[in-house]
Amino acid sequence: MDHSRAPVLEALEEFRRRGDVVFGPPGHKQGRGADPRVTDVLGLDVFRSDVLSLNGLDDRRQSQGVLEQAQELMADAVGAEHAFFSTCGSSLSVKTAMLSVAGPGEKLLLSRNAHKAVIAAVIINGVEPIWVHPKFDTERHLAHPPEPEDVRRRLREHPDAKGMLLITPTDWGTCADIRGVADVCHAADVPLIVDEAWGAHLPFHPGLPSWGMDADADLVVTSVHKMGGAIEQSSVFHLQHDRVAPEVLKQREDLLGTTSASSLIYGALDGWRRQMAERGHELMDAALHRAERVRAVLRELPGLRVMGHEIIEEGLAAEFDPLKIVVDVRDLGISGMQATEWLRVHRHVDMGGSDTCRITASITHADDDDTEKILVDAVRSLVEHADSIERRPPVHLPEPHVLELEQAMLPRAAFFAPVDHVPAEHAAGRIAAETISPYPPGVPVVAPGEVITDEVVDYLRSGVAHGFLISDAADPSLNSLRVVART
Repeated sequence: MDHSRAPVLEALEEFRRRGDVVFGPPGHKQGRGADPRVTDVLGLDVFRSDVLSLNGLDDRRQSQGVLEQAQELMADAVGAEHAFFSTCGSSLSVKTAMLSVAGPGEKLLLSRNAHKAVIAAVIINGVEPIWVHPKFDTERHLAHPPEPEDVRRRLREHPDAKGMLLITPTDWGTCADIRGVADVCHAADVPLIVDEAWGAHLPFHPGLPSWGMDADADLVVTSVHKMGGAIEQSSVFHLQHDRVAPEVLKQREDLLGTTSASSLIYGALDGWRRQMAERGHELMDAALHRAERVRAVLRELPGLRVMGHEIIEEGLAAEFDPLKIVVDVRDLGISGMQATEWLRVHRHVDMGGSDTCRITASITHADDDDTEKILVDAVRSLVEHADSIERRPPVHLPEPHVLELEQAMLPRAAFFAPVDHVPAEHAAGRIAAETISPYPPGVPVVAPGEVITDEVVDYLRSGVAHGFLISDAADPSLNSLRVVART
């Protein structure tokens, strides 16, 4: 296919060239009605390119097939049979993917280290989750993806499960054996969905971890805004084989998605594909070398432990994305959250993520010598000034088994059940009616339907005292918890 083409961007250019006058949405009329104080910040071109797909980019009969052409080019670029763009982010795309495989009341295997969006999908879709617990790294206090044998065991226990959702790479760059999991799923004749939100860049360089389509997954969801070159909320479904029908996926997406899709996101996705098809190997190669230079410098700084391919050698993960710079800062006497706050305030550097133990930076094709130097200098300065950072109460990190809570009710049933709000000290033994996800990284410690324990309450409340953000709990202070009412 001709990857020099960008059908969505070409249609936008043609729309502008024609000078069409629109008498429908959006109401700002391509920026003519936008407040100048807004365009001074956002830029007028954002509004000029905010065009309806129908009667804008294309006619109401879609005779030019603009979006279809762009999606076909994307599928060809990454080795998928089909690709579908989504403008609602991968949080919605994952919900759609799950609903395409399992319906209300049906079973679906799920990695328990999933983002809160997956828990939300379980509640909305009404599926019965069969949790596959991750491989826990006690030394690093880190969850790595489950292994094929973990999936095989759960499928044997639940032969009526409709499929498996695997999250890889994790927020910290550790990756699953996708092909091994795919083989296990296909032996049971069920599809494998891969939530590869952090993996949009993976198809474009052999030095990166395995790409889900290459590793025989059936359905892969990527967030192109995370490691790619598209704007926020840019998501793509990639599909192959016949275990998930394209029309089923499209209908489920239509059920959950917006009817006001953003041409800005479509255009950004189209342009990213063209850039990667033409220059992806070169750009990823430069990023990989840059990441290794950064990692080598940070490894020489006292008090830092920089994660790398040793996790593969230790048998903790199948692969590791080297574009993730993951640095444990506990030996500096501070948490990753404190480190991130200090770097933002004192060096105007915003890290990609942090938790109790570590900080992370994502290196992409957009980085250059200047941003490389800024990152290294900022972290060096953090090390030099760590003693000046005020100490906070420690987080009571639990043993791995403590995080494997009993599932007493289906998440949907618990979420919509009559509830009580009980003091935290009285919550143990009660069934959670809410999701509790420390941010970052947003992986729920407690999901609706799980039995709360004293150890988990102690962990979460010590985290709040230290600086956890709990954005989804009814009481973010966790002085009280929302639980299923006793009948």
